[in-house]
Amino acid sequence: QVQLVESGGGSVQAGGSLRLSCAASGFTFSRYSMGWFRQASGEEREGVACIVTYGSTGYAESVKGRFTISRDNANNTLYLQMNSLKPEDATMYYCAASKAPWFSGVSCLSPSAYNYWGQGTQVTVSS
Repeated sequence: QVQLVESGGGSVQAGGSLRLSCAASGFTFSRYSMGWFRQASGEEREGVACIVTYGSTGYAESVKGRFTISRDNANNTLYLQMNSLKPEDATMYYCAASKAPWFSGVSCLSPSAYNYWGQGTQVTVSS
């Protein structure tokens, strides 16, 4: 059974840091591209960061320079290091996996390309 389990969310003051983790099981992790998405209440899901099978990464403009996505294929784990957090970053964060191929110049931030989703973890940022 495919499972994606997020952890690491919590409450932090503005300017602080959090590291989200996503533990994957039930599929060949190294053969899937991975992404982090966030969704506020009443709004559509948006791509935050992604990392494809061959290592290239993509980031939303709003988080470039502050967030870093990485993966540990040996441990089937995806990470999102979030630094310099802002109140605007506060929402639910979701881990997702995609078997779709990506090529140079093609973004991996579209939610529609992802096959599996985690349950989410809450991030709160106090101003």
